[in-house]
Amino acid sequence: MRHGKKINHLSRTASHRSAMLANMACSLIEHKRIQTTTAKAKALKRFVEPIITKAKAENNDNVERNTHNRRIVFSYLRNKEAVSQLFAEVAEKVADRPGGYTRIIKLGNRLGDNADMALIELVDFNETYDTGAKKKSTRRRKKTADAPAQPAATKEEAPVEEVAATEEVAAPEADAAPEVEVATEESVAEEPKAEESTEEPSSEADDDTKKDAAE
Repeated sequence: MRHGKKINHLSRTASHRSAMLANMACSLIEHKRIQTTTAKAKALKRFVEPIITKAKAENNDNVERNTHNRRIVFSYLRNKEAVSQLFAEVAEKVADRPGGYTRIIKLGNRLGDNADMALIELVDFNETYDTGAKKKSTRRRKKTADAPAQPAATKEEAPVEEVAATEEVAAPEADAAPEVEVATEESVAEEPKAEESTEEPSSEADDDTKKDAAE
C-alpha cells in the first residue's frame, strides 16, 4: 500500500522516471520552455526548482561549496553542457527571485490520445511579460481615472434641459383648460332656457281650458 505517498510514478520505474526528468530538465535549461503533458510538467517543476536553487548558491566566495554544488547538480542532470549553462546564464537571471522559477500554462487536450497538455517555462526568460508593459498599463489607468470628470458636467446640465421642456409642455395645457370650462358653463346656461320655453305653452293651454269651461 502507498498511504501518504504523494509522488506521481508516471507509469514508469524509478530509474526510467529519473532519467526522463533529467532529460526534460536539460531541455528546459537549454530551450527555456518545453511542451509536455500536465502530469509530467508538475513532476518536472518539483524536480528542477531545487536544482536551480543550488545553482544560485554558487555566488558565494567559498570555492569548495561552489564545486560541491556543481557536483550535486551534475548527479541529477548528467549533462555537462546543461550544468555549465545553468550556472552561467540561468543562475544570473534568477539571482533576485526567491523561488518559483518555472510557470505551467495549460494548452488543452492532445488530438491523438486526448491527453492534457501544458507548457512549462522559466519565468525570467519570457519576453512577453516585460516590466515596460506594466508601466504602460499604469499610465493608461491614470488617464482613465481623470476621464470621468467630464461626464459629471453633462449629467448636471441634463436636468436643467428636462425642467425647461416640462415647463414648455405644461403651459399649453393650462391655456386650454379654461376654454373647456367656458364651453361647459355656456351649455349649462342654455339648458334652463329650453326648460322655460317648454313650460310656458303648457300654462297657456291650461288658461284656455279654464275660459272654455267658464263660458
